[in-house]
Amino acid sequence: MKKDIHPDYHTIKVVMTDGTTFETRSTYGKDGDTLTLDVDPNTHPAWTGGAGKLVDKGGQVARFNKRFGNFSLKK
Repeated sequence: MKKDIHPDYHTIKVVMTDGTTFETRSTYGKDGDTLTLDVDPNTHPAWTGGAGKLVDKGGQVARFNKRFGNFSLKK
């Protein structure tokens, strides 16, 4: 490895939203700093499956049905 081109890699403490902590190595801050998370896998809907709803009010499907709803291939 080349000298003096890599960032300082050291141990930090990470505090999750529920208060749990763990130590990891990172380039964040200085040795011994604390990283407090606002969003983490315990609370974010992307990881928890959240209350996401797919509602298509006037979206692509509704516009398609409005435009081609009466179209048929009957002979």
